[in-house]
Amino acid sequence: MRRLARVALLCLGCGLCSLLYACSQLAQSLEQEAPRRRGEPTFPVRRQLSGGGGWRAEAGSPGRRERRPLWPSERYDLVKPSSEKMHLAVVACGERLEETVTMLKSAIIFSVKHLQFHIFAEDPLHRDFKGMLDGLAHQGKFNYTLYPISFPTENAAEWKKLFKPCASQRLFLPLILKDVDSLLYVDTDILFLRPVDDIWSFLKKFNSSQIAAMAPEHEEPRIGWYNRFARHPYYGKTGINSGVMLMNMTRIRRKYFKNDMTTARLRWEEILMPLLKKYKLNITWGDQDLLNIMFSHNPESLFVFPCQWNYRPDHCIYGSNCQEAEKAGIFILHGNRGVYHDDKQPAFQAVYEAIKYYSFGNDLVHSLLLPLELELQKTQHTYCGRIYKVFIKQLTKSIRDIYDRRSKER
Repeated sequence: MRRLARVALLCLGCGLCSLLYACSQLAQSLEQEAPRRRGEPTFPVRRQLSGGGGWRAEAGSPGRRERRPLWPSERYDLVKPSSEKMHLAVVACGERLEETVTMLKSAIIFSVKHLQFHIFAEDPLHRDFKGMLDGLAHQGKFNYTLYPISFPTENAAEWKKLFKPCASQRLFLPLILKDVDSLLYVDTDILFLRPVDDIWSFLKKFNSSQIAAMAPEHEEPRIGWYNRFARHPYYGKTGINSGVMLMNMTRIRRKYFKNDMTTARLRWEEILMPLLKKYKLNITWGDQDLLNIMFSHNPESLFVFPCQWNYRPDHCIYGSNCQEAEKAGIFILHGNRGVYHDDKQPAFQAVYEAIKYYSFGNDLVHSLLLPLELELQKTQHTYCGRIYKVFIKQLTKSIRDIYDRRSKER
């Protein structure tokens, strides 16, 4: 009996200790959860160092505690029309200087409103960017700011090696450009064939839940990558391509995102690293895959624009599968797979070189459009070249609109 009493007493003591430990862990977790419920970041506030590429941590003040729901409302005020400048961002590393400047040049040629370029580049490229952009005519149409490549200090090496060097920089633009309300991010291999103003106008079409706009990765599921090979969640039937990404960054910074890691919704700065840790062995296309995962759980937050706003070789190398481009032409050309710099897709290369070698002040019809059409006619032995007119249909209209505006200004 005494032994049984001792065993019972021992079990009672162990149970009491376990209960006390559980209570302490619960109290600690509630303390950690409190900042999130108040809408505060759960890690130190970051700021960009002046003159450097890194971020450093500062202690965040918890402030006064308030009672709030687990996550705030996901609906926002509709975007109001604005006459302010259009903000365009690009990230350039390695041998992307010439390609980036050609992209910026295409934006300058066709756009109407003032452009503000945000150029994130490796430090050795800054001097060359400055020299080339300062040498462009039409300087009244744009301003630019050069930034260093900048990742959160504690995970900088992991982010920098994701997919391609510096590619994941775009994920941190809402946190770095805190004073910018809306932004158009594009890859370096983008060419505008109509004014940036037109894609910028999609901001006015966002409903009260949408925070960003992108185009589908594929139009034809039979050749789709995500629906055939992805080992992670992705948006819609065929995924989305992030080479052209229009963002209301104010809404992005405010939003709490549903996810498959926790029942709590997480803010942009809270969700990036956990997503990478969970899926880094399953993703192929780096930051684009992370965006697909995020919007697969938050589909109501994405505005999807048609394929002619992000026209890639996949839309024609297996036969034409972008019907919108066949009807109205290509609006934004995306030369991924390096097609501007090899002979595999000469139609894409022809457009790139036409804009690259065009000189401001020359006649757009005789110095750009007509020579390009002649080059495109030589590409009809390829699938994309067979439909070469989709490459100049919108371009022709854009040039005509430029001359119409000039005649009205006289």
